[in-house]
Amino acid sequence: YFMWGSITPNTADECNWEHTPFNNGDSYYNADTFKLVKDTVCPNGILAKEYDAASQIMGGDWRMPTKDELKELLDNTTNEWMTLNGVSGRKFISKTDESKYIFIPAAGNCGNGSVDGVDTYGRVWSSSLGTSYHSYAWDMGFLSGDCSMGDYVYRYGGLSVRGVME
Repeated sequence: YFMWGSITPNTADECNWEHTPFNNGDSYYNADTFKLVKDTVCPNGILAKEYDAASQIMGGDWRMPTKDELKELLDNTTNEWMTLNGVSGRKFISKTDESKYIFIPAAGNCGNGSVDGVDTYGRVWSSSLGTSYHSYAWDMGFLSGDCSMGDYVYRYGGLSVRGVME
């Protein structure tokens, strides 16, 4: 699990505002602190490479997807809930070539000291800062019967990261 902007995995106990990157150690969302670093952390609303977990861990051209790329995934695939090798999750299958797919495990999420939803739902961070409030970032979430996107997850939430490359 990763908080948005963290390049190392985070425990459920770490996933809170006090430990959130770019929040100055405050126990609440500090908008003033974030405004001071916003242009270097997420120029044009996209997380900079040095704060992108996929880029830093996987190297090369790997990075976290943008909200537009997650939308493209949803628009250009069919998806189904399934169990693969004993792991529940969603399989996203290309509409133009059914032999191409990705599987994203239902790893749940964590925050404020607990891990929830393992094998029940999944959430994957995008690199896009929330557009409704800067305390949020865009993600894609899914259950057994639904898959959607939103920008209503606090950046301190511990979500999965799925790398993409050009």
